[in-house]
Amino acid sequence: MLKRIPVSQARLGMYVNEFCAPWVDHPFWKGDFLIRSPSELQRILESDIEGLWIDIAKGVDVDPAQAEGPSKVRSPVAVVQVEMAEEIERAKVLCDSAKAAVKGMLEDARMGQVVEMGNAAGLVEEISDSVLRHPNALISLARLKTSDEYTYLHSVAVSALMIAVARTLGLDEATARQAGLAGLLHDVGKMSMPLDVLNKPGKLTDEEFEIMRGHPRAGEQILRAWQADEIAIDVCLHHHEKYDGNGYPDRLLGEQISLMSRIATVCDVYDAVTSDRPYKMGWDPAESVKRMAEWKGHFDPHIFQAFVKAVGIYPVGSLVRLESERLAVVMEQNPKSLLTPTVKVFYDARHKEPIRHEVIDLPRRKGYDRIISRESPEAWGFDNLSTLWT
Repeated sequence: MLKRIPVSQARLGMYVNEFCAPWVDHPFWKGDFLIRSPSELQRILESDIEGLWIDIAKGVDVDPAQAEGPSKVRSPVAVVQVEMAEEIERAKVLCDSAKAAVKGMLEDARMGQVVEMGNAAGLVEEISDSVLRHPNALISLARLKTSDEYTYLHSVAVSALMIAVARTLGLDEATARQAGLAGLLHDVGKMSMPLDVLNKPGKLTDEEFEIMRGHPRAGEQILRAWQADEIAIDVCLHHHEKYDGNGYPDRLLGEQISLMSRIATVCDVYDAVTSDRPYKMGWDPAESVKRMAEWKGHFDPHIFQAFVKAVGIYPVGSLVRLESERLAVVMEQNPKSLLTPTVKVFYDARHKEPIRHEVIDLPRRKGYDRIISRESPEAWGFDNLSTLWT
């Protein structure tokens, strides 16, 4: 389906069918291509083109926020918080465009090309605005990536998580966006790794793991060539350090690790263990938080506490059992109480049968029902829980 849009609404991931201008008046020798990289998008936005035709069957559609009216430059404080369901729809569009943007950026890295940091910063601004509108929507949605999407959406997820944790720690908006940019770029060094090792579907051998341990230093070199800021470079180099000094590449101990790298360590691990990979299924988010809390010495306790406050003890998408012997999926966090999120019940655990779906605000049911345990979706045979909350 073709749609004509003003050039101001062009986004990464759109499929350009035709420009509304003679070919001599725009910077591309033809239409009929996917906007894959921030540099391509920038050339379109800076051109004299007034409009373009996009094919929404082959690429992403206009951002719903842009479709509501003329594009406006907004300061972070102008972003209005919205309901989870509304932001989920926006986050779906953002995930598609962000995946295309990161794919283009990483392909540029593999080819030895320099990426403009201003383009990456623009993507982080969109991610930051989404997290500000609703802190759990994009974070939860990005976790649902397929194993084929992992390389690209992992960077988006870590960016969103780092922004959320930075805000939870009380850092200012500019610093939170620096955290988001560092998260977006933290794994760029993997593009220097051999493809047969990087894309291996099974567990790495000791020799292959040693090769992969070289990606932080490779990333540092790439980001210096891109003239990235020192915060992003430090996070790229040190997001695999551990608080007890047993990480790599420099075996830094405690607060020898920068604040941003300590934040990145938690966010990187959480997204990794909750994501499906070719060689393993992702853990349930609530089980992941529980297990990570048991890894003594891996994380800065203060940072991990802020992380849990940001995503919840029972993150969105977690399967839980209620005292009423009903199973439910977590729909939304309660910022005033991590133990009482909003949930959707859908299954009778006692009689092992589906029941009518009902959304329950647990804080309002205090004394009547409560979460008594985390549950494993695999043990119950549930493989489509995401359809209940997305």
